[in-house]
Order: sequence, then structure tokens, then C-alpha cells
Amino acid sequence: RSGSCLSDACTRSLTSTTMRVTVVGAAGGIGQPLSLLIKQNPLVSALSLYDVAPAAGVAADVSHVDTASSVVGYTGDAMGEALKGADVVVIPAGVPRKPGMTRDDLFAVNAGIIMGIARAIAANCPRAMVLVITNPVNSTVPIVAETLRAAGCFNPAKVVGVTTLDLMRSRAFIGERLGRDPRSISVDVVGGHSGTTIVPILSTLAALPESEHGALTEKIQNAGTVVVEAKAGKGSATLSMAAAAAHFVGRVLAGLSGEQGVRECAYVATSTVSGVDFFALPCTFGPRGVMEVHNVLTGLTTAEEQRVASARGILETQIKKGLDFAKSKL
Repeated sequence: RSGSCLSDACTRSLTSTTMRVTVVGAAGGIGQPLSLLIKQNPLVSALSLYDVAPAAGVAADVSHVDTASSVVGYTGDAMGEALKGADVVVIPAGVPRKPGMTRDDLFAVNAGIIMGIARAIAANCPRAMVLVITNPVNSTVPIVAETLRAAGCFNPAKVVGVTTLDLMRSRAFIGERLGRDPRSISVDVVGGHSGTTIVPILSTLAALPESEHGALTEKIQNAGTVVVEAKAGKGSATLSMAAAAAHFVGRVLAGLSGEQGVRECAYVATSTVSGVDFFALPCTFGPRGVMEVHNVLTGLTTAEEQRVASARGILETQIKKGLDFAKSKL
């Protein structure tokens, strides 16, 4: 039955202190270091690692980390088994970006992959928190949402795109510019997760001259391309993405476990911004997932308002692309 609970984890409270996490795409460039980092989180009781490539070796390796969580690897047709009982599903699956490729170029391959995963989630853990890393996030999150909606189990509080790397890069670059520890920098990044849809709200930083906002914004927006080109065809931003995703997973787990004041930016379903159904904004995470989406789009500079307007226009097209793809396959 569409939207029905098929696991004990679906009926028990997510305020328990430990949870089951499944990583789909665990043998890839992001998946391997991400699985290692998640294994170190004390809120995780069981870690399931799935990939179309053999994941047993990754699971065996990660299982030797001396934390209490169990680790099991799955491959081939065992995705459903890997997903059963999951409280949180993290998805770095798909092909990475290569030199000359845009995130739109990834769509033709990754759209089908993410839709297949969403169908498996609907069948095996329909109430799980779903964290999407697979690019292009601006389109893949709508695909997941529409697929779950068709199965009768879409919860907008439980499906989010991971944009944390944009914030991590912003803090790193701002900290370098100001000569401060990046971890002391507080900045929101809104919009989407590619190119000019990435809009850091730099006007909240009094120490950063407005005359420098444009160049720094472009540096943040182009950071992914810099890594792709530097790796010369041998990958994209995998290590920093894994670190960013592990941070985000940890914060979501903390919120699900009942910690108060968990605030992180994420790409979510929201009506906050007119004309688009998804937008990256700061969110408060709690026992039911996204508890509140915060509108931080007031008091912006003229340039920031223009960047947000531009991002909104681009997102409208990219969201529609994802939704149209999903609807054509359902």
C-alpha cells in the first residue's frame, strides 16, 4: 500500500538516542569518506552501506572504527534490504562532474538513478529523513519529492538537499580574507546548489566591505568548478563534500534526537519564495525533521536582492525539469 510503514523503525519515535542510517552510494568518492565520518557519530546505532559496486569491502573497512554502531554492506539488488528500518537515508549516489560538464549535464544520468532510489525509499522506509547529495541537487530533490508524493508518502519536512558545502566554502574563504578562524564565521547561503543559484548573504558580516561582496560571491559560486578542473578529470569535490555532508548528517541526527536550536541551511520544499517550490534557506531541525524554515531575505543589499531574483528564475527552470522528468516516468 502506498505510503504504508514497512518497518519497525517507521513506527517508533525518532527521539531515541541512536538511529539507523543508510548511505546509498557508499562505495563512491563521496560515499566512502562520508561513511567513515558517519561511523564516528555516537548517535548512529546501525550503518547500512549500499552501492551498485560491491560495498562489502567498504563496510568491512569502516566496521573497524571503534564506535558502537554496527556496519553492514549491501550491493546489487539488495537496496531495499539496506533501506529497511532506516531513520535517515543519505544519498551521494550518481556520477560525479567532470571537466567541461555542468550540473545540467549530469541530469540525464543522475535523474534516473535518484528516482530509482526514491522508489526504493517509498517501499522500504517511507518515513525516513532523506538527505540528497546527488547532483544536480536543484533538480534531484524535486524528483525525490514527486516520486514520494506519487507513492503517497512525501513529507516536505523529511526531504532536503544538502547544501552545506556552500556554507563551508563561504566560511573558509571569509575566514581567510578576515584572518579569522572559519569556524567562528556565521553566514547564511540561500537559493540553490549550483553556480549563480548559490547566494551567500555577506551583508550580515560587518567586517567585510560591501565592495568585496561581488568577487567573494563569485569565488564561492565557482568553487566546485575549481576543484573539478584541479582534479583534471579524476573527480569532483569529494573530500570536502563528505566533510560537509557528515556535519549536516550529525546536525540532523541531533535535531531528530531532541537537541534544541539545531539551525542549518538546506534546500527544502517551501512557499517562502514566490514562484518556486524549493529554495535553500536556514532551517530549524527537530524530532519531525524540518520544524521551521526561516526567511532571511529581508534587509538585503540591492546586489543581494538581484542575486536572489536571478537564482529564483534559474531555479524555476531547474525545478520544473526535475518535476517533469519524474512525472514522465510515473
